[in-house]
Formats: sequence, C-alpha cells, structure tokens
Amino acid sequence: MLSSEMVRAGRALLRWEQKDLAEASGVSLPTIKRLEATPGPLSAHGPTIAAMRRAFEAAGLEFIPENGGGAGIRFRERKAL
Repeated sequence: MLSSEMVRAGRALLRWEQKDLAEASGVSLPTIKRLEATPGPLSAHGPTIAAMRRAFEAAGLEFIPENGGGAGIRFRERKAL
C-alpha cells in the first residue's frame, strides 16, 4: 500500500518535484497533487498507484513493508563491485 507520506518521502529522496514524478510515472500532475494533499493511503485506481510505484523502483528506491516498525521507502541496497 502506498500513502501520500511515502510518495512525498520518495520524491524527497530522489530530489524530484511533483512534475518529475508525473513524467516518470505517466500519472498526470493534477492527480499527483491531489493524491499527495490527502494524508494516509492513496485513494486512486490500482494502475495509477502501480505506475507511481514502478517509477520509484526504476529510480532506485524500494518499499519497506509494515513489519512492526512501520512501512517506508528507502534506496535499494547497492551491490558491492
């Protein structure tokens, strides 16, 4: 599940503006603005959420599941060379 807080945190990690996420995900800028403005789980269609999630993952982020410490988002572990 994706929340507005996780979307804002993901953008902050990547130093993306809302327009950058819109371009990377194919989700309209007004939709991203609307989704981020409402606290909690995103109220959007499944394909919209999936597109945003794929954009973050393609940019190098991973989602941390709820495991007692709270769900989150972080940079994917980099493999040693």
